[in-house]
Amino acid sequence: MAVEGEFQPRYTVYLDNKTRRGKAGYEIVTPLRLRGSSLHVLVNRGWIEAPKTRDVLPEVVMPKGQVKVEGIALSRLPRTLQLKEEPRGRVRQSLDVETYAAETGLQLQPRVIEQHSDTRDGLARDWPPHDAGIEKHEGYALQWYSLAALAVVLAIVLSFRKIEAPSK
Repeated sequence: MAVEGEFQPRYTVYLDNKTRRGKAGYEIVTPLRLRGSSLHVLVNRGWIEAPKTRDVLPEVVMPKGQVKVEGIALSRLPRTLQLKEEPRGRVRQSLDVETYAAETGLQLQPRVIEQHSDTRDGLARDWPPHDAGIEKHEGYALQWYSLAALAVVLAIVLSFRKIEAPSK
């Protein structure tokens, strides 16, 4: 998917605790105002390494003017386990599109674009595959069903053992 528009830097959100190659950092999410429209779409622009202290946020290069963003349209951003209400601010653990739209007053599209095109901003875009994991679950299911089948076979085989009469 490709969209054109202008980034809105004042609404940039830093998604915390995102790791790449064993280093902690942030994923940068910025609304993009679509060209010729008042509609916006959230763009997960990429990952940046966190500084040694969390007192200062890393500097993120923001492309100026109209840009073309290519990527994959997702129905939502991946969410982390949340034990209490999400704090508002620039640094967050996760971001819900509807909640963020109500908070900012922006007219947001109900999807998020995971950016793959390069806008010369220094952000890493080595995204993990989206379908990773289903094979693991299928493997676990096969393992447990095989174990259940083995238990049934053993129960049947062992139930036909000959019981010898006691010797006199």
